[in-house]
Amino acid sequence: MRVSPDWLARLPKTELHLHIEGTLEPELLFALAERHGVALPYADVDALRAAYDFKDLQSFLDLYYAGADVLRSEADFHDLTRAYLARAHADGVVHVEIFFDPQTHTARGVPFATVLNGIRSALTDGEREFGISHRLILCFLRHLPEADGFATLEEALPHLDRIDGVGLDSSEAGHPPQKFERLFARCRELGLPCVAHAGEEGPPEYVWQALNALRVCRIDHGVRALEDPVLVAELVRRRIPLTVCPLSNVRLKVYPNLTRHPLRQLLQAGLVATVNSDDPAYFGGYVGENWRACAEALDLTREELLQLARNGIDASWLEPAAKARWLAVIDGM
Repeated sequence: MRVSPDWLARLPKTELHLHIEGTLEPELLFALAERHGVALPYADVDALRAAYDFKDLQSFLDLYYAGADVLRSEADFHDLTRAYLARAHADGVVHVEIFFDPQTHTARGVPFATVLNGIRSALTDGEREFGISHRLILCFLRHLPEADGFATLEEALPHLDRIDGVGLDSSEAGHPPQKFERLFARCRELGLPCVAHAGEEGPPEYVWQALNALRVCRIDHGVRALEDPVLVAELVRRRIPLTVCPLSNVRLKVYPNLTRHPLRQLLQAGLVATVNSDDPAYFGGYVGENWRACAEALDLTREELLQLARNGIDASWLEPAAKARWLAVIDGM
């Protein structure tokens, strides 16, 4: 690492690719299971953590959806989000744009408003307590039919004043973005900015579809875009940000280890790459750990780290005055 750990810790960071359900630590999972009398198929916290050894995205998702079953009340979602924000604050995060998956919960009988109210109340408390600004992004589950997404959007309509945008997540392989073209067109009509997971397990073609069929303003992951030079040029020309999740990519076997991760190549290509944690409870690293691990494994320079921090601010949905304020802080470091 070419910079001091203290300098890196103080560097203002954003988190633009974070699934709030993916911050459910085993300790909290067991506590919520006890709160609701839910029997878990694991003897203790250590046994559950040992199960976090994934061979691919789907093996992770199977455990992820099973764990979400303990999230049932507004207090549960508040406690989950509050715990994440405390960790983010310790990592120097100043702004978060959080994903939530309402379909994961409404399918279990948890009301949409219960999920939203719990998360939103914690975000409001977190801004007051930690000074972390926020946006909230409703994600549609791509392994479900588009009709299910329309039904979820209908449930969201009374709450759009508290939802800042929409995204697309879950199993990428076999579920191309264009499957949701009509749904995202409707979201844009409603004035909702759109993002989508593409180019993690899926091919560069999925990134093209996210751009052209869904007309997204940001690509979540996007690392496989490097396989298509024409796509890279288009992303650079349009300044489309990529919300990269390095430790997640390694844990899900997209890359064998962090030294093989293309974060530096993304920067060198002129792409607006950012550093994020994805589902940190499952992937062994919150955003600060992603920064530290990348700085060390890739021997990132001070200027490369500053550029990543600037990219995070530029890629965010912060208002221009807030962006200018944080960019000035970064440039002064």
